[in-house]
Amino acid sequence: MQNGLKAPTPEVLARFAAIVGEKGVLTAPADVRPYCQEWRDKYLGKTPMVLRPASTAEVSAILKLANEERIAIVPQGGNTGLVGGQTPFETGTELVLSLERMKAIRAVDPAGNTLTAEAGATLKAVQDAAAAVNRLFPLSLAAEGTCQIGGNIATNAGGVHVLRYGTMRDLVLGIEAVFASGEIWNGLRTLRKDNTGYDLRSLLIGSEGTLGVITAASLKLFPRPAEVATVFAGCPSLEAAGQLFSRAFESAGPMLTAFELIPRIAVEFLTAHMERMRDPLEAPHPWYVLMEVAPPVADGLAEQVAMTILETALENGIVTDAAVAASEGQARDFWCMRENISEIQKHEGGSIKHDVSVPVSAIPAFIAEADAEIERLVPGARPVPFGHYGDGNIHYNISQPKDADKSAYLARWEEISDAVHAIVARFGGSISAEHGIGRMKAEALERVKSPVELAMMRRLKDAFDPRGILNPGKVLLPR
Repeated sequence: MQNGLKAPTPEVLARFAAIVGEKGVLTAPADVRPYCQEWRDKYLGKTPMVLRPASTAEVSAILKLANEERIAIVPQGGNTGLVGGQTPFETGTELVLSLERMKAIRAVDPAGNTLTAEAGATLKAVQDAAAAVNRLFPLSLAAEGTCQIGGNIATNAGGVHVLRYGTMRDLVLGIEAVFASGEIWNGLRTLRKDNTGYDLRSLLIGSEGTLGVITAASLKLFPRPAEVATVFAGCPSLEAAGQLFSRAFESAGPMLTAFELIPRIAVEFLTAHMERMRDPLEAPHPWYVLMEVAPPVADGLAEQVAMTILETALENGIVTDAAVAASEGQARDFWCMRENISEIQKHEGGSIKHDVSVPVSAIPAFIAEADAEIERLVPGARPVPFGHYGDGNIHYNISQPKDADKSAYLARWEEISDAVHAIVARFGGSISAEHGIGRMKAEALERVKSPVELAMMRRLKDAFDPRGILNPGKVLLPR
């Protein structure tokens, strides 16, 4: 096995089980299977045991034993990751460490605008705890009812409000974590300023469980928007959508909290396969923008700013029709369309997905070049590019040609991804904007990172996890 890692013996498995007790261990095949399978069914691994600790002390004991016995540990949150980082390999020798029982909200400080939560708390639970004291935790994802804070931090999650509030890295003040040795780091500070040495917090954010296991975090809270104007606008071209973003950003500034791109094909998929979904505008448009304006005061400013943006855009032909949500229910319907785009593609056969970013000004040219290359490689394939236009993050998904063989199409995943990533590189972009590297992109990372960068990453890995027990084969390929 790689790096001298071993398969756990029955005796060692019994020692792991003793740490967490009967409620904290799963071994039956039917019980462990959900922890070994990611939601797209791209990866299905094996594990002899799922460990579900109830405390940081139990996590510490697990990692100390794993390090001593050289047993690989795969940390897992809500199992909503999209690059296989949370999934064990098929060897059946890795143990899954689920944080789902560690879900307490430890503290909420509305005066200091902070909240401390354990890693297994769902994003929705954190949002609700903030709302209970009239505060906002702004991370927003389609999987927010299932994904967990620890996983959000470990992958540096983004979501639809990065434009205003930043990624998870911008929302974390402090971290509690356990390292491979079993040592516990209590870094749950709530300071906005702390210049005392290296920023260990930022090293763990986005490390995908390869440097340590995050057990709790102190998070930033914000004032809740006093009012929100949600706009669904139709645009005649990608270039027009870009012009709309520029005008919206200039007019709304920090009040512009979301600016999402949706192609016509996504609307067609949604209305075809979701019974309650309706076309939001009277006529079809090549591209749509879902835009949100949220000021801090409730005086009608949100709608006023949104209408000013739309009136100018309509006059200049960069918007051809638009609807402003007349109620919270209609706003939820608009967002429901955006949040179900990836899921609904399952009904159209195989989908090869990419999470990439390019400079915002390059988005139209990137999509045009990628579409042309996909048509050359797979005639009839149907690109469904959507996502966070305002921060340059495009989910460049490609549905199979109609009536094509799904397995044969998905077998070309690497070939197609290599082609898309090559175009991303020409535009100075990134092959992973918010989903991470995990297993899926570990080989690609070797091609896009310089030897100096890779060497620095390996030195960090060796320093934090010298025996390589933490999520081996994820992010960095084994040597």
